[in-house]
Amino acid sequence: MTETKTAASTKTARAKTAETAADATVTAFPNFEAFALPKMEVPTLTREMAEKGIEQARDAYAKIKSAAEEATDLMEDGFETTRRGVLDFNRKAVDAAKTNSDATFAFVKDLFEVKSVAEMIELQASFARSQFDALSGQAKDMQELSTKLATEVSGSVKDAIEKTTKDFKAA
Repeated sequence: MTETKTAASTKTARAKTAETAADATVTAFPNFEAFALPKMEVPTLTREMAEKGIEQARDAYAKIKSAAEEATDLMEDGFETTRRGVLDFNRKAVDAAKTNSDATFAFVKDLFEVKSVAEMIELQASFARSQFDALSGQAKDMQELSTKLATEVSGSVKDAIEKTTKDFKAA
């Protein structure tokens, strides 16, 4: 029984100590003068200069934020233009490969039907001419598409640089 009373009194003592510690943290140094802010009046000119500096900083931040958002939008547009151009270029390349493969399979099929060496040489010369013409046309198409893509991407970058330069000159 003595142990029960001792345990109960220990718990009560701990609870009181915890309450006292909580009160101490809330009210620790409430009127300590070393931590009090001095009461002094700021001159009007100093206050006005500080307010003007803050306003200029806000304006500069707004301009920088706007420029960063515009640059982000521009980059997104540039990436989208590039993505579309690369997709078009890849489609063109796959179409060219399919056309060339079909022509090669047709040539091989025709080779199996040849009855003489002269006919084989004529068929091969005809195939070589047609493939050369096809490859020349495909290369021209790919070059035009590449030029168009490069022009679009560089045009958007050029416009962005001009706009940014103009905005900063105005500021």
